[in-house]
Amino acid sequence: MCAHVLVAEDDEMQAELIRRSLLTEGHTATVVHDGGAAIAAARKLRPDLVVLDLMLPVIDGFGVCRALRGEDDIPVLMLTARSTEDDVLLGLELGADDYMTKPYSPRELMARIRTVLRRSGRTAEGRQEDTVVRAAGLSVDPARHEVRCDGTPVDCTPAEFEILLAMTAEPERVFSRRQLLQYTRGLDRASTERAVDVHIMNLRRKIEADPRKPARLLTVFGVGYKLRGGRA
Repeated sequence: MCAHVLVAEDDEMQAELIRRSLLTEGHTATVVHDGGAAIAAARKLRPDLVVLDLMLPVIDGFGVCRALRGEDDIPVLMLTARSTEDDVLLGLELGADDYMTKPYSPRELMARIRTVLRRSGRTAEGRQEDTVVRAAGLSVDPARHEVRCDGTPVDCTPAEFEILLAMTAEPERVFSRRQLLQYTRGLDRASTERAVDVHIMNLRRKIEADPRKPARLLTVFGVGYKLRGGRA
């Protein structure tokens, strides 16, 4: 999945870190450091995704998102050091597709970028054929929004689907509740980290032979959850 990503971040070190991570993932990137430049670059380049810091000079991230949403449907992933609920909800209401709070790990940011790009289908790969993700007897199809467990269809809520997609894409990775919660943002704005436990419990009922003794979705005590098993 190769995409062109516009990075709007006033911290030059952070911007360079994001740029290098994107290049490592096979993407191309344009970096700007203020909101006015971000709007101009988005209009000129029409990127596949905008990674947008909220605290930009000239025009802040809210203003940039408002301007872009008035003109185009370019996906926006917001970065914010302000994790208050009002800021988060305002960003989502203005049309941001996802958000991450600082500090964050580059690995998690790249995973979130992959998810937004996959949802949007704006890349060449996404437009042609969405890849079905398979692991531990599960297959998750982002294009059709379908889940199968050992070949049997499984009905999932949007939040359950996004959690299962993230975990199936990286089997054996341990996800914290906070990380899994990030995948449901915009789907269930009232979610809390404890809500993740409910989603996991419901998923176990759907994909485990014995939900009380899970063999796929495992608890890693004191950390979070992981999906056991390599890719199919």
